[in-house]
Amino acid sequence: MVVVVVAGVVFLLETKHVPLIPQPTSCIAVAGKQDVPLSVSQAGIASTIAGVAAKRELPKKAVTIAYAAALQESKLSNLNYGDRDSVGIFQQRPSQGWGTARQIENPVYATDRFFSALANVPGYLRMPVYKAAQAVQRSADGYAYGQYALEAADLATAFSGAQPHAFSCYYADSVGKPRLAAATRALGSDFGDLPSGALSDPAMSVRVKRSSEGWAVAAWLISHASSYGINTVRYDGYVWVARHGSGEWTRQAKPAARATGATPSSAARTQAAPTTVVFG
Repeated sequence: MVVVVVAGVVFLLETKHVPLIPQPTSCIAVAGKQDVPLSVSQAGIASTIAGVAAKRELPKKAVTIAYAAALQESKLSNLNYGDRDSVGIFQQRPSQGWGTARQIENPVYATDRFFSALANVPGYLRMPVYKAAQAVQRSADGYAYGQYALEAADLATAFSGAQPHAFSCYYADSVGKPRLAAATRALGSDFGDLPSGALSDPAMSVRVKRSSEGWAVAAWLISHASSYGINTVRYDGYVWVARHGSGEWTRQAKPAARATGATPSSAARTQAAPTTVVFG
């Protein structure tokens, strides 16, 4: 018994000052059948692909096909090298008419070219994911895209906004000084012209047409938070906080109907059809 007590005291003395291992910067998509961990860079590319799809008003299946291709070709990375003259997230080749290497290394351009080619594939929405991806990519082994079909579908659910607050990032370090006007311009490059305006604090607001688009915009803002110093994102009664935050979405308290001058029924309708994403 004495030996056990002494051993316990020694263990406590030796471990009480061991520092906790800090959580690293990381992102995660929680949707569908599996949680998909991502680096911030991968998440930024995934959100750009979803943004371009939203601008072109493409269905979630198109996003799934693009993700399967990008996961196989580059692991959602913007590569400046590849087989022969292949570059970019889809490993498109200048020699095959995809554009110049510099153009292809722009994720917005590369994604737009991918979706343009996909739109010309007859019946692609009815095809298995790997067949549709291969029809665009014309790879040596088209079956390879199939291994990413489920993961791509889960990512598409999260980044296209089909499932609310399904994507988040934890930033271990400060995201830096806000550059909200630059963020708004970059957001417009991906999603197209979204009405926006400056608020106090500082903060910006972006108006969206539908709830899914709002969650897609929110995912883009979170994945680009370190690039533009975005500390908070608010949408549909939820808030994400970068600095000193958990990295997860949390529900905000709903304002009382009498405080806004709205009746309970009109307040409920406002919550059911959110139109504005606020970030700062």
